[in-house]
Amino acid sequence: MFEGKCEEAMTFYVSLIPGSRAVEIVRFGPGEHGAEGSVRHASFVIGGQTIQCVDSPVKHAFTFTPASSLFVDCDSEDDLDRLVAALSDSGKFLMPVGNYGFSRKFAWLNDRYGVSWQINLA
Repeated sequence: MFEGKCEEAMTFYVSLIPGSRAVEIVRFGPGEHGAEGSVRHASFVIGGQTIQCVDSPVKHAFTFTPASSLFVDCDSEDDLDRLVAALSDSGKFLMPVGNYGFSRKFAWLNDRYGVSWQINLA
């Protein structure tokens, strides 16, 4: 649930992961509860998973939480490094890139939109 950045975030995510695509965008129209043109409902596919998102017209006292993360297995270090660099730009690391024993190369971060990602070298 975004507050005005849904389409921007979805476009960003789809651009990062090969084979990803936007599926649907439904916008608020004139006189509806949300700001006209903002995203009432959207869906996109990354890594074979369909993700749904919205621009909430209601301001909430909460935002995204790392209790729920998007987990991506990368086939190469170059892919992991590229993805981590893009997602961490204006974001915040929860666990910087490193070998944590359970993975030889892993990072956990919140991106510029607040969405939590766990990036792993498979």
